[in-house]
Amino acid sequence: MKHFLPLAFLVVSLPAWAQSGELWFSGGESILSNSGLGSNTVAGKKDDYKLDNGLRFGFRFTTNTETIFGHEFGYTYNRSHLRLNGVDQGGMAIHQGGYNFLVYGTKEGTRIRPFGTGGVHFSNFVPPGSSATSGGGNTKFGLNYGGGVKVRIDSKWSARVDFRRYETTKPFDLPLKSGWLHQTEISAGAGIHF
Repeated sequence: MKHFLPLAFLVVSLPAWAQSGELWFSGGESILSNSGLGSNTVAGKKDDYKLDNGLRFGFRFTTNTETIFGHEFGYTYNRSHLRLNGVDQGGMAIHQGGYNFLVYGTKEGTRIRPFGTGGVHFSNFVPPGSSATSGGGNTKFGLNYGGGVKVRIDSKWSARVDFRRYETTKPFDLPLKSGWLHQTEISAGAGIHF
């Protein structure tokens, strides 16, 4: 509990440090590599169960200081397909949420703002036929990093492009599961300033 209070204070006070806020909606592609999840038998192969690439869309809330730093909280829905020995088993959802620290190449108020980012996230993997709301998912944690650029269109609206890499421990405790799931985000979005 004593470690929770300073963290709670930090999260609640972040908007107080901000000189501006941004709310973003973005969409794009989720490219998966090392996506073999294991096998249903120990005699199988590590890629018997495998995830396909898919689409993604989500929301991000950003607070920026008047210097070159920012903080971003986000949720993203990813849609993939689960394959067993190459046969499609149906659509699979990956819900992601997390926090990222941003470092901009230009100061707040500049029209074009390239940025680098790094953060932590969780991914809730929901297999075909299950629902995240009924506890049917498997949650794993990871790290992410990347960059992008934000372009201010007018006093209220901006556009952005992101390129990020997510490193997540693999879901489900299947035999022959190994390594981390690598996910690349390529997305574009629109946002509003306040």
